[in-house]
Amino acid sequence: MEIGNRIAVVGCPGSGKSTFSVKLGKCTGLPVIHLDMIWWREDRTHISGDAFDRILAEQLKKDRWIIDGNYSRTCEERIQASDTVIFLDLDEETCMRGITERIGRKRDDLPWIETGSDPELEEMVRQYRSVNRPQMYALFDKYPEKQVIVLHSHIEVDSFLKKY
Repeated sequence: MEIGNRIAVVGCPGSGKSTFSVKLGKCTGLPVIHLDMIWWREDRTHISGDAFDRILAEQLKKDRWIIDGNYSRTCEERIQASDTVIFLDLDEETCMRGITERIGRKRDDLPWIETGSDPELEEMVRQYRSVNRPQMYALFDKYPEKQVIVLHSHIEVDSFLKKY
């Protein structure tokens, strides 16, 4: 399956978007852009929305990329610019485990090490299936010309990556 050179990876927090993107980047040679590394600073503050939008717009102009992140406000823009959208549509329990297991681990997709649970992030996970997920599927329907690949489990994720 040809996935193109501009891939948007989306899904619930904790679904494994960043890990998947890094692995796919190694398989395809495409550069990986983590939206959390654009938005967040090391001191856990973030840049302005306008600055984020400018940086994202510059990244989207490039010919080759994998961009991972939730950031629903910019999701449509990323879908429009992509060849392929990969949606990690994993269940709440798996995503909750994902955000818990990364506590204390250094990550390349976030400028700090999480030291404890984040109630706001946990709430995002709890609400994702009822709020964000339907919005994602509505966007997929709005752009039928885009290739959308939906993966429902880590087994499906691993199987997909083996193809590359």
